[in-house]
Amino acid sequence: MIDLPADFGSAETERALTSMADAMRASSILTIANQIREKKAAGETVANLTVGDFAPELFPIPSGLRKRLTAAIQAGDTNYPPPAGMPEMRQAVQGYVERTQGMRYPLDSFAIVGGGRPTLYAAYRLLVEPGELVVFPVPSWNNHNYRDVCQVRVHEVPCRAEDSFQPTVDLLRPHLREARLFVLNTPQNPSGGVMPHKEVARFGELLVEENKRREQVGEKPLFLLYDQIYQAITFEGYSHYSPVQLVPECAPSVIHADGLSKNFCATGLRCGWAFGPPRFIKKLSALLTHVGAWAPKPVQVAAAGWLNDAPAVDAWAADLNARAKQALDVLADGISALQADGLPVEMIRPQGAIYLSLRFDLVGRGTPQGETLEDNEAVRSYLLREAGLAIVPFAAFGADEADREGWSRASVGAASPDELARRMPELRRAIEQLT
Repeated sequence: MIDLPADFGSAETERALTSMADAMRASSILTIANQIREKKAAGETVANLTVGDFAPELFPIPSGLRKRLTAAIQAGDTNYPPPAGMPEMRQAVQGYVERTQGMRYPLDSFAIVGGGRPTLYAAYRLLVEPGELVVFPVPSWNNHNYRDVCQVRVHEVPCRAEDSFQPTVDLLRPHLREARLFVLNTPQNPSGGVMPHKEVARFGELLVEENKRREQVGEKPLFLLYDQIYQAITFEGYSHYSPVQLVPECAPSVIHADGLSKNFCATGLRCGWAFGPPRFIKKLSALLTHVGAWAPKPVQVAAAGWLNDAPAVDAWAADLNARAKQALDVLADGISALQADGLPVEMIRPQGAIYLSLRFDLVGRGTPQGETLEDNEAVRSYLLREAGLAIVPFAAFGADEADREGWSRASVGAASPDELARRMPELRRAIEQLT
């Protein structure tokens, strides 16, 4: 028996790591998750509003998808899929996009990939040389990690609560002249904001205008990476659009990222899709072949059948939206009641996705233990300890850690409406006992 110590090879590995590896940072959300696990192991009750995931007991995958998945495995669909995806899955996604967004892309515009992340990584890797510029709003999900992995320059544009933390053309335009890529996400993680129709159209028009200018002076074009992984989860008064729907001329410069994970509560099935210009999609498929970022073959076979069942998909979307909105409303109504009573909290009413933007203006307050809440991280830790409420500050999504306003993300994917309602009295008590 060869028994190796837990830290074997640490010194050698540290000497060997690349500058890219040194630049990578661990997820702050995982740190919070470890704290939650420790509290639960100690028998404490915690409403976990940190994860952008779905608890299967609250949000199971569609029964039609589950049945087809079991059948695909039993039929032996367990070997490699084609690099660009199963033909029937690509055709199903093509039809789904046409049916739900009114865009008829050629089949070669689609590639099936292992979730949403491969499309985002590939866009950075294929369109931006190391040292070139990417522009994205903050808060936003994971862009600072792609910055480190791909060793690009970034410009982070802070967004405003009055815009539901969605970027506007006026905010981004001054920073795009030298950019190779900019990134938008709607409905948005982390804020839950949905970009208005007018602003989506303006971004499409900006792309057309800027790329005409670049073509005239011989510069590389500007591309938009458009993350619409939550596109089917929007609430009354809000609708999702692609800029290509509204300004078709911008299509040559738009890369869409989408998939099963959020719209169908199927995060662990790892099945997403990229669509955009066929030439780009061909390169994406080649890159991800080397990475091995394919969606599993049985999932693709099952998902193709599921997506083609339009009545079932439409019924599922309506039901998911209703359940997500119910949980978000419980949380939003609870925060609104605290605000009405004069407590230093606020929120933005639910618009889409599974997230609520919350603000706890508690920095500088004193705890019963004689401590001072020095920053947003201290506020987060205090609410977890005293109220059993686990949230994620926007600093985890690129916002300035020194920002004293205290905006945070709350996710309802793993918390039931009843559990959220039970946390509200504890949250009130925790805030009221501060001095």
